[in-house]
Amino acid sequence: PPNAKWQQNGIAVAGGNRWGNGSNQLCYPLGLFVDDDQTVYVADQVNHRIVEWKSDATSGQVVAGGNGEGNGTHQLYHPKDVTVDKETDSIIICDSSNGRVVRWPRRNGTSGETIISYIWCVGLTMDENGSLYVTDNGNQEVRRYQRGESQGTVVAGGRGSSSIFGPTYVFVDRDHSVYVSDSYNRRVMKWVAGAKQGIVVAGGQGQGNNLTQLSNPQGVVVDQWGTVYVTDEGNHRIMRWPKGATQG
Repeated sequence: PPNAKWQQNGIAVAGGNRWGNGSNQLCYPLGLFVDDDQTVYVADQVNHRIVEWKSDATSGQVVAGGNGEGNGTHQLYHPKDVTVDKETDSIIICDSSNGRVVRWPRRNGTSGETIISYIWCVGLTMDENGSLYVTDNGNQEVRRYQRGESQGTVVAGGRGSSSIFGPTYVFVDRDHSVYVSDSYNRRVMKWVAGAKQGIVVAGGQGQGNNLTQLSNPQGVVVDQWGTVYVTDEGNHRIMRWPKGATQG
């Protein structure tokens, strides 16, 4: 429910053994994906790899990259987000510093293929139809790529009050509304499917630590009631914004 409460002390489900490149370590992890069986896939950014952590595991398994930074098909360079495509049993990765989105086999993969080129991506997600949504930090927009598409369609961003600056992570709900963390504008924006203009659903009151403000928002998730949960990185907190609320 929108007013749910959580324990204040979390438990580590991946890493937690200082920073490093060991199988039980991570180094500046960013985006993650949690599968139905609670397996966690982590974009282990500075180790240039994607690591899979089974539920209750004490170490992870590299499933993509891990061969140093570089632009080879067997390498990643500062990956920032990851999702799983169950239809093709593959993982899709924002290979950010290589300016590409790549697909790797989920099992026993030794190299990946580029599926989107020339894109400065930070976040990505997939809807139930297999369409991929990717934030494009170079063009300040979110693009949707249906299966087999290479160009994509702009679904968030634009001019005027709906312009976004520094889009990071993205979430798509059951109605195909797109939510994006508009980091430099200190807000989360929502675009209803087909809309030309977005609306502010969290923040947008300048940088600060008041309950009306965000500072460099990152990961964003929206529940079935329209409640927005956002990582407020600059304030070192997780914020919850009920639907229609003016503060979190």
